[in-house]
Amino acid sequence: MSYFVYILKCSDESLYTGITTNIIKRLDEHNNSEKGAKYTKPRRPVKLVYQESSENRSSASKREYAIKKLTRLKKLQLIDGIF
Repeated sequence: MSYFVYILKCSDESLYTGITTNIIKRLDEHNNSEKGAKYTKPRRPVKLVYQESSENRSSASKREYAIKKLTRLKKLQLIDGIF
């Protein structure tokens, strides 16, 4: 099973990073469901701005953690393919 690390841009321009096995389903949950993250619910709509695949949950979680530690500028550079 493939995992994905993703970054969402929220309506307030903040960024949210997460992992999932199904990007389309998870994006729909963030925008339309009670299953959306507590952080994104009041910041709807959210837009998928970045994704990358990982081989397993462990590597996806480690990558998610690494991305969350980045500054906003570095995250934007990652999104733009610069970093």
